[in-house]
Amino acid sequence: MLSGFTIVRNAIKLDFPIVPAIQSILDVCDEVVVNVGKSEDDTRDLVASVKDPRVRILDTEWDLTKKNIMLSLETQRTMDACKGRWGIYIQADEVLHETGAKILKEKVAEWDPDERVEGLLVKYLHFYGGFDTIATSRRWYRREVRCVRLGRDIRPYQGAQGFRVGLEYRKIRARVTDAEMFHYGWARPARAIHEKYEISKTMYPWRREQSVKGQARGYLEWIPLLRPFTGTHPRAARDWIAPRAHDPDRVIGPRRFKLEHLRFYVSEWIERLTGARVFEFRNYRVV
Repeated sequence: MLSGFTIVRNAIKLDFPIVPAIQSILDVCDEVVVNVGKSEDDTRDLVASVKDPRVRILDTEWDLTKKNIMLSLETQRTMDACKGRWGIYIQADEVLHETGAKILKEKVAEWDPDERVEGLLVKYLHFYGGFDTIATSRRWYRREVRCVRLGRDIRPYQGAQGFRVGLEYRKIRARVTDAEMFHYGWARPARAIHEKYEISKTMYPWRREQSVKGQARGYLEWIPLLRPFTGTHPRAARDWIAPRAHDPDRVIGPRRFKLEHLRFYVSEWIERLTGARVFEFRNYRVV
């Protein structure tokens, strides 16, 4: 049995593509467990609008005083409610490409007998300032674990970006796949990005100054190594993208080179030359 799981709160206020996220894994999962935190909008009704008996809602109330650790705690609660041997994890601002969903299901079946494999990695496309531009510098993770064995003391790590194992938080042993995850967090309308900054001030207090500056600017800061996206978006996301594709308030600011940007260009040059991404943060160990 293959489970899917995600957590969400205030999806309408924050304009998360939660319905496309659920739909993108639903075709290959026997169940999708959605932890819906008590919200200030109609998030629960939005999730319930996915009329499929495989979708199971957990009604919860999140302890916001725990800041980003809360995301790990709620993700763990959702994992614990899953019935499968493996689970596909998706965040509320992510959509898995349909070819990637099929790949993950096939690889789970292929690698399940190999006890060394605790998780599967997906490739990331990080959209920035819209749906036709992607961020590619090493500031943005190029891979992360999004499919894990369940019931093996594999637990979400810190803000639930990835997973670790056991009380010692050992790096999870993972295998690379060609599945692609589309991350739309920074492509949402300007209004939603403004709300993201507001929440970040509480959720990530160490980024408060950065969030305040982001709100004050009124536009997204230019960052190095932005590239045009020429592929196709996941089928599940297209109806969500269409009315949001053009937002006159969602703009990237003027190009301003900073000395600190130099390291990103050097890293990219080394990666192009050797295939290795230097100083890359990894929650996992490839097996």
